[in-house]
Amino acid sequence: MSRSPLTRAVLDEQRAALGLPPHRGGDEPADLRRAALETVLAAPGSGAGAARPVVKGAVRFLLDRLAELAPGRSVEVRVPPHAAVQCVDGPHHTRGTPPNVVEMDGETWIALAAGRLTWAEALETGRVRASGARADLSAYLPIPLD
Repeated sequence: MSRSPLTRAVLDEQRAALGLPPHRGGDEPADLRRAALETVLAAPGSGAGAARPVVKGAVRFLLDRLAELAPGRSVEVRVPPHAAVQCVDGPHHTRGTPPNVVEMDGETWIALAAGRLTWAEALETGRVRASGARADLSAYLPIPLD
C-alpha cells in the first residue's frame, strides 16, 4: 500500500491513467484535494481503483466541506484510514469515545457526499455504521461543492 502524500505528481499520474488532463490549479493542499475529488469522481466506482493518496485527498476535501457546512462537535465522522472530523452543532464530548459516531470506508463516503448513494441505502446495506441520536447525516448530503 502506498504511503506517499498527495502531490501534483501523484495526482497527475492518476489523472493520466484515467485519460484526464494534468491538474492545472495550485499546489496548496486544498487545491490538490479538490482536484483529487474531481479525479476520483471521474474514475469508475467512486474511486475504487484510484491511488490511495488521491482517495485520501478526496475524502479529506469532503470531510472538511462537511465540517464547514455543519460546524460543531457533536458527531464524529470517521473514514478510516483516511481521516475523521467532528461536526454538527449540539452537545459535544471532551474525551473518550464520542456518543455520536458515523463510520464508513472511503468509497462509501465519496458516493454519499457526491449524491451517488443515499443515506438510507448506505444504512440498509451496512455500508455505514452510525450510533447515537445525532448520527444522521442525511440533512447534509449530498455535499454542495461550491
